[in-house]
Amino acid sequence: MKLFSGSSNKPLAEDIVHHLNIPLSPVEIFLFPDGERRVRIEASVLDEDVIIVQSTSTPVDSNYMELFFLIDSAKRSGAKSITVVMPYFGYQRQDHIFRDGEAVSLDVVIKILESLGVDKVISFDLHSIKIPELFHIPIVHLSALPLFAEKIREMLRLHLNKGATFAQMFLVSPDMGGLRRIKQMSILLDEMSFVATVKNRDLNSGEIEMDTIEGTIEEGKKRALIVDDMISSGKTIVKSSELLIKSGVEEIYVFATHAIFSAEAPEILQNSPVSKVFVTDSVFIPEEKRFEKLEVISLAPEIAKALQ
Repeated sequence: MKLFSGSSNKPLAEDIVHHLNIPLSPVEIFLFPDGERRVRIEASVLDEDVIIVQSTSTPVDSNYMELFFLIDSAKRSGAKSITVVMPYFGYQRQDHIFRDGEAVSLDVVIKILESLGVDKVISFDLHSIKIPELFHIPIVHLSALPLFAEKIREMLRLHLNKGATFAQMFLVSPDMGGLRRIKQMSILLDEMSFVATVKNRDLNSGEIEMDTIEGTIEEGKKRALIVDDMISSGKTIVKSSELLIKSGVEEIYVFATHAIFSAEAPEILQNSPVSKVFVTDSVFIPEEKRFEKLEVISLAPEIAKALQ
């Protein structure tokens, strides 16, 4: 087995090889002045099982092109099989036609991966449960929810939330589309109760309105656990939190797999009513996007298990 990393999330790749007890194989990536990339794998992969780690987060298109070139270089060098570990799968929110005349961008990306000869894809918490159906090659769809459930139990054991008990906690989906996810989380946390805040987004302006809670917040439930697949601008989390505070909630924790984090997101989240934001390292988070309330949980152990 040879594992290579693109440039989007090399720290995660280094953590994965640590758990696998193998070296990270070298790659040469040269950027020309006009923005073109030249990619070369610097280890023999003849008859080897090749793993390529590359999250296709910002800059999405550049990271995809780099991934395509890495796949092609491994294929041309005689790799026996190619597995792409893409913890965050770019374009996953464009999985169907929303308005006439639009491309199904996710379908285009999948077709390119398949045409390049990828044998398997490993990813985390895709935006829709139907996305794996678009693939004609095996896809391993993992989830960070068990890691989040473990973190919640750890918080209680270590008394980070003084006086908190499971009886005081409830789960929140920040929109109706996340109900399936929140039901899965409820099962992991001994059938914890849950509600959803109802989000309405203007597709043209992107503005969010949120003034309704679907479900009932039971008496004594003062600590909310918001669970989502990704945070981009942070506005959905803030709107949901403000609505929960108005409803009598005293403390809010946020759990999201993918920290997409637009430029203003760290400041918005740091200044929001939430006490803590837990995310994974599916997307590399540079120092300038880290903030006091943020805690990052590693996916490397789960990925290493899936590769063994």
